[in-house]
Amino acid sequence: MVSFEEELEISSIHENLEDVSARNAASRRSVEDFKVPAAAPGMKMYRLVVVSFGLLCILQAALNISLRLTLYLEAGCNNLTEERDDLKRTLENYVSQQNSLTEERDEMKRINLDLEAGRNLLTEENHGLKRTLEEYAHYLQQGWVYFSGSFYRISSTMKTWQDSRRDCQQRGADLMIINSQEEQDFSRQYKNIIWIGLMDRDTEGEWTWVDGTQLTTSFWYSGEPNNYLNKNEDCVNINHHDHQNSWNDAPCENEYFWICEKKM
Repeated sequence: MVSFEEELEISSIHENLEDVSARNAASRRSVEDFKVPAAAPGMKMYRLVVVSFGLLCILQAALNISLRLTLYLEAGCNNLTEERDDLKRTLENYVSQQNSLTEERDEMKRINLDLEAGRNLLTEENHGLKRTLEEYAHYLQQGWVYFSGSFYRISSTMKTWQDSRRDCQQRGADLMIINSQEEQDFSRQYKNIIWIGLMDRDTEGEWTWVDGTQLTTSFWYSGEPNNYLNKNEDCVNINHHDHQNSWNDAPCENEYFWICEKKM
């Protein structure tokens, strides 16, 4: 059995359904009232022209934008190309400057090496001159006489040619070698008979100086060398001091004064 409250609720629901149906019907009538009648053919053409014109405007605008964008990009590319060329020139100038600096550095190194070599050479020459001066002082103090690049010493005693040479060698020298007229004139100032460093003991007739060189310039006295009285006169002395050509061959066992020479 339905209660009074349930009946009221059912009645309310029914009324609501009726209101909804009425509103739907009213809405359909409103829509039908506002329907636009079919457009005439002229109106369609007008709309088509308007739409086409709008599309053309849009295309024109797009084309303008595209052209502007192309010009902008082209200008940008040109600017980038110029910047690239500027950077390239800058880099080339930098490389050229670096190469120039490298060449200057290498040249300075070469100059420095040359200066270093020159300094070393001067140092060696200085030491050499110092040693030479010391030698000069030593030989002068020992009574040696300097002439034309050599020191000479005349003995105060007499010995054989071989013993005379041995004495010279013990003093760091050797018997005198005469290669010029000036040396020959220098030797003639000593009036004693003196041994010099010339002999043919190894091969008869082949006169050789004590340094191993062959005789080229000679100052033999007239008739010399002659192996006088068939003696083995294999050693040479200065005998005839009053004559420009004063050499004489004599037996090496004879004892005479001698002259030592120390080349400087």
